[in-house]
Amino acid sequence: MAVTRTAALARGLAALFLAAAPAAPALAAEPSPSPAVGQAPPTGPDPAALDAAITARPGDPVAGVVARVTVDGRAWRGSAGDPVSGRPVAPNAAFRIGSINKPFVAAVLLQLAAEQRISLDGTVQQYLPGTLPASFTLPITVRQLLDHTSGLPQAVEGPEVEDHDGLIAHRFANETLDLVIQRTLRPHPEKGLPEASPAFDPGTAQEYNSVNYRLAGRIIEQVTGHTIRDEVTARILNPLGLRHTEVTEGRPAMPEPHLTGYYPDNAGIPTDVSEQGGNPESMVSTPADLDRFLRALLDGELLPPQQLHDLLTLPRDASGRLLPVRGADECRFGPDKGRACHSAGLTAIALQDGTVLWGKTGHDLGYSGGFFTTPDLRKRLVYSVGTGPDTPAPALRLAATTFGPFAP
Repeated sequence: MAVTRTAALARGLAALFLAAAPAAPALAAEPSPSPAVGQAPPTGPDPAALDAAITARPGDPVAGVVARVTVDGRAWRGSAGDPVSGRPVAPNAAFRIGSINKPFVAAVLLQLAAEQRISLDGTVQQYLPGTLPASFTLPITVRQLLDHTSGLPQAVEGPEVEDHDGLIAHRFANETLDLVIQRTLRPHPEKGLPEASPAFDPGTAQEYNSVNYRLAGRIIEQVTGHTIRDEVTARILNPLGLRHTEVTEGRPAMPEPHLTGYYPDNAGIPTDVSEQGGNPESMVSTPADLDRFLRALLDGELLPPQQLHDLLTLPRDASGRLLPVRGADECRFGPDKGRACHSAGLTAIALQDGTVLWGKTGHDLGYSGGFFTTPDLRKRLVYSVGTGPDTPAPALRLAATTFGPFAP
């Protein structure tokens, strides 16, 4: 069951400092290009600092951690043991990726655009006639779904529950795309409640919203005649050899080894919620597979130049200024704070040194993960912590030691 809000990757990352560390795992070499003239020689990750970043500290969530950091072609793989069960965690354990599935969905849609089977400027009304209520009189484009500028109301996902125990008990529910769309746009028609109306005019603001990607998934299924699972598997997982990644289609079981996801019950006791339902876009993956996908996504292996440009384009108004963002927890860093930071499935985050990271966070019940990279792919981070929904301290420490502080 998806947790619908995505927390910012690092609140106050610049204020975090790393303690001394014990001995760390060995580094694994990966192929990497030779540095250009005038470029600093390869350095590799800092194993001691990274090991310290995932070592449990007072105040950390009661959960295990898996992470992978690559710097200049050398990969560090680390994990922190599960403090609830006392069991170790495999460094390449599988985990539920939450909204990190959005770049997968975006990549499929962009491939369809490259094949001229879909237009990013085509509309929801065109591809899914009758789906939007009559109150949506302005056209909403596929591009506006992908970059969260549609003006659609916030997604309503999962059953109505009032407490943690209820959420845990209902975690096996399977949410079809149609059910999420209906519940969001036409809530409780049997009660005579009004249909949803736009939150804002399409293309005038940005508001992160998972219902955009539920509609994008339905468009993929409508255009191709195949399920999301089929399209993601055929277009991304199989070509890239991502053998440990799958679109689960609501299957609750987890592969082995996997990171245990925990969520506190009403008494505050951590409860194993690793097995759960989801929606047709829900996915399970590993640090190595997500790192491979991130590299392929940004180096042009999956997308032609025009679609790669579309992937990394932030929405702007007619004057060229980034659109304003709705939501206090979104786009909070850098010189353009408060302005659009979400592109077609990815998020841009500015560092203090001027570098802009590209990546995505993701949250499922009991899981908080993310993957980010510098534009040149020289520094990359993939992580998951078995807790949620906020970004946990070990993830912030990993980001700090991999990339440095965010821009204020």
